[in-house]
Amino acid sequence: MSNYIEYNDKIAFHPGYYLKEIVEASGLTQADFARRMDTTPKNLGILLKGEQAISLDMAMKLSRMLGTSVEYWLNLQKNYETLVAEFRLQEELQKEKEIFKFIDYSYFCKHFDMPELPRKTELQIEKVRSFLGIATLKVLQEKNLSVNFRSYSEQLSLSNIINANIMVQIAINMAVKTTAPVYNKKKFEQVIQNILSFTCQQENLIEILQKEFLQAGVIFVALPNLSNSGINGATKKIGNNVMLMVNDRRGYADTFWFSLYHEIGHIMNGDYQITFEGKNEIENNADSYAENMLVPESEFKGFVGENKFDEKSIRNFAEKIDRDPGIVLGRLQKEKKVAFNNQQLSKTLRRKFVIDIKETEEK
Repeated sequence: MSNYIEYNDKIAFHPGYYLKEIVEASGLTQADFARRMDTTPKNLGILLKGEQAISLDMAMKLSRMLGTSVEYWLNLQKNYETLVAEFRLQEELQKEKEIFKFIDYSYFCKHFDMPELPRKTELQIEKVRSFLGIATLKVLQEKNLSVNFRSYSEQLSLSNIINANIMVQIAINMAVKTTAPVYNKKKFEQVIQNILSFTCQQENLIEILQKEFLQAGVIFVALPNLSNSGINGATKKIGNNVMLMVNDRRGYADTFWFSLYHEIGHIMNGDYQITFEGKNEIENNADSYAENMLVPESEFKGFVGENKFDEKSIRNFAEKIDRDPGIVLGRLQKEKKVAFNNQQLSKTLRRKFVIDIKETEEK
């Protein structure tokens, strides 16, 4: 290890650098100098190489031997450590800048009142870091930062991982600020039956769902989608509660409800992770749970048996089971009874759905 460190146009000199010059100028061997210092040649050698910090005891010995102050040596050590810390922070910042390229800073400005700070990348990074409550943006590269990735994690891009972790961190930060009773699975089962009556609800939906879930100790967080996150939702145990996060990634009411019940399915199975696109047994089970909760299987079979999938028929069936028509359309498309590219039915039966954090908080 060198007794000085260079970074860009700065150099941090370890106290051993200066002490080495003194030893060489003294005309003594290191062994003789060490004996006069009342230390071992090995200890002195380590110090001269910059491999050990100067202790108070060593600073006192040097001050007595050389006629300097104790503070002189301690200040040299402090200044060295301060510069080294600065170098490391600069190196860390450069790595953070590479990660920041994958993050849409405008998302924070739009939804969380972050200052825009145009062309001030370092300040933007500082704001995001502070907002998320993390020491460095580098942790956002970790696949299992706070919640495991459920499926197809080997196919995820770095951008997916970073932005998915951001959404989960935001959701966790919001959840830990919420006071809720202990999670109760039986009450949760009642709640998820009760909220089915709100699929056609348009006003104050998020607020209503939050209150309903809270009764069972489930903290519901609805977030606007963050570009390139690639996730639909996530669940996590937080103390005695469960966090359930869903976003508006697809932009329609029916896909919001499907994502919501997909995550509920995971909670019912005790599976607390992040949901990405991709299929495996766990995800397929959650899909089936959502499909059957949103459109009861027995009634759906009866409707399909009539083989009438025009707008009026779909609306009548949706009204019969008290569901948003878009949910029925989505199930028909999943079962390939209606083509996904049927723009006319999509236009008339599906409702746009956007989550507005500010609006929800104001209420």
